[in-house]
Amino acid sequence: MPVKEYFPDGTPIDDWFYDTTIPSIEELGRQYVLTQFGILDDGRVHTKEIQLLIDQAAAEGGGVIVVPAGTYLTGSLFFKQSVNLYVAQGGTLKGSDDIADYPVCETRIEGETCQYFAALINVDGVDGFTMCGPGTIDGNGLRSWKAFWLRRQWNPQCTNKDEQRPHLVYISNSAHVLVAGLSLQNSHFWTNHIYRSHHVKYLGCRIFSPVSPVKAPSTDAIDIDVCSDFLIKNCYMEVNDDSVVLKGGKGPWADTQPENGANERILVEDCTYGFCHGCLTCGSESVHNRNILIRRINVLAGSNLLWLKLRPDTPQLYEYITVEQVTGRMATFLKVKPWTQFYDLKGRTDKPLSKAQHIVMRDCQCDCQICFDVEPSPGQYQLCDFTFENLKVNAQVNGFSENMIENMTLKK
Repeated sequence: MPVKEYFPDGTPIDDWFYDTTIPSIEELGRQYVLTQFGILDDGRVHTKEIQLLIDQAAAEGGGVIVVPAGTYLTGSLFFKQSVNLYVAQGGTLKGSDDIADYPVCETRIEGETCQYFAALINVDGVDGFTMCGPGTIDGNGLRSWKAFWLRRQWNPQCTNKDEQRPHLVYISNSAHVLVAGLSLQNSHFWTNHIYRSHHVKYLGCRIFSPVSPVKAPSTDAIDIDVCSDFLIKNCYMEVNDDSVVLKGGKGPWADTQPENGANERILVEDCTYGFCHGCLTCGSESVHNRNILIRRINVLAGSNLLWLKLRPDTPQLYEYITVEQVTGRMATFLKVKPWTQFYDLKGRTDKPLSKAQHIVMRDCQCDCQICFDVEPSPGQYQLCDFTFENLKVNAQVNGFSENMIENMTLKK
């Protein structure tokens, strides 16, 4: 048994977090290999045929959809109870670049439940789902990326949702989910979005979207939205937006709406980051994050290590967050600022007060441009009980101020 460890508020880390077993394909049930059911690597979009195969597997007691070597095109797929997904070596499940292949449905996007496009891979209301293998799930997002930036030239105020594009993976209202070993890349929009789910693991995945020659806009690696007990381990993340993002709702009464909520007991460890805007980001749609631990990570080219986005139109509480044992290079070590994108008080006359407390950054050795980019905003939020311990940060700009945080502890 491992030495007992604890989340930042002293809650023990459950044994579930230490089990990083990845099942073999034989353990996933009866195999439904695409090519054995007439679904070929022929350049055609096979959404209907693959969905019928998923439905057949569910009706026959479950099993695993197997993507063999080759490239298989599809639109939105909806997985059901007891049906898993395995992508073999040399195999690619590739998304269509035509938005008509992604139906409009009730879903979750940017902190709101609304009508929007389904993802490429959809899992809802499932207890026990595994998606694994050495192969690739490719969103094929280049066409929508180009369209997004062209739209921005025409309308600089256009939002993320104005350019019609799907997620790569959307998992909702589910439990005991494992995503392991896969390359998840080139998403049109957010790469992985997990909503209202618990006991979710991402193990040994490569999550990628390009920053050049065409930037892949808003392709967050993993968006965690009202989830608990979540492990991200041994993953490589390089995306043209934030990597691990904690969401949960936005708006002046977001903390009272039942579809919103907290993220709790989130562990990110032993990961490597390529370019991204934020390694761990709270916001920009977030109500309550508690017991977040990120440790033993290496940052190759990130913009911000820890980024606390605080919305003046949303009541937010970020607490018991620890970032430790970090090496590497980033633009900013700690960034805390107001976030006003798509700001809307919706008639509320007062600004909700937010708070960030019990934040610890320790045992880090990093190079960066700015160490502390912290903007106090007393009328909007309170920053208190931060601890900085055993830090060796080589920065061009310090940015430190004794008045930036209430009850700040400095050690070594």
